[in-house]
Amino acid sequence: MSPDNVLSKLQIEQFKRDGFCVATDAVATIEIDQLNEELKAWVEESRQYPSAFGETSDKRPRFDVEQGHTIDNPRLRRINNPTEISDRYYQLTFRGALVDTLVPLLGPNIKFLHSKINLKPGNTDTRVGYHQDFSYVPHTNPDVVTALLMLDDMTQDNGALLVVPGSHRGEQKPLWQKGIFTGEVSAEVAAECERLAVAVTGRAGDVCLMHAELLHGSKPNHSPMPRGLYICMYSAADAFLLQPNSLPNRFEGQIVHGRKSRRARLRGGLVDLPETSHRASFFQLQTENKRKSQK
Repeated sequence: MSPDNVLSKLQIEQFKRDGFCVATDAVATIEIDQLNEELKAWVEESRQYPSAFGETSDKRPRFDVEQGHTIDNPRLRRINNPTEISDRYYQLTFRGALVDTLVPLLGPNIKFLHSKINLKPGNTDTRVGYHQDFSYVPHTNPDVVTALLMLDDMTQDNGALLVVPGSHRGEQKPLWQKGIFTGEVSAEVAAECERLAVAVTGRAGDVCLMHAELLHGSKPNHSPMPRGLYICMYSAADAFLLQPNSLPNRFEGQIVHGRKSRRARLRGGLVDLPETSHRASFFQLQTENKRKSQK
């Protein structure tokens, strides 16, 4: 299928208006099964470790586990940059259907930023506070898209992604509270997000395409059904980071479609910069720093 035909006119219009859209059946069932096969092996490996383990290029743990993780009850919740350790994830990320969904949104010249897998096993307390991805990876312009591939069916019961439609057209919301980078918006802004948010649901193989300035979060998964997301960030080739990548990797900046750019396209105005962190995941950052800001 040509990249021009992957998204319908209505989906492209929705992305521009609401800041997100869902491409159904974007990745074939056989590919999802293969990705989940590798994921299952990583979960099994995690049984050997009592806490975060492995190592990425910047020395942070590659695998993060949530509280309550044990050999008998593995609670793996994050895998950083699986493209560096899996050919299947690499092929999908750089040459697969995922890239085709981006062309109508970012144009012909696109580059890769980073990837991760966020897992919510059944009956988990892991949540994601409302934030904008752009605030973690500020660029010279806002043509940055997060692609979220559903590895499991995502429902309103198993910790679905919650988005605030149209919020990408508003201002950047501070993730600093009382001088501390909490990684999420203030309680007042979060309450407004809760009032306006809608759940993104779909089946394994669907991809949610989300503008990096869209406010979003998610609640814990208190159902018995797991919810896994493979999350990749891409940008237009002429969008450049304003500070180091929050998840550095050896493929950062690699062109996935078209050509690289010798020029940076700029957007005027001020941009809040994030705190540099080497934690295993932003789950830790949001939990630890939010507590500090509340003291």
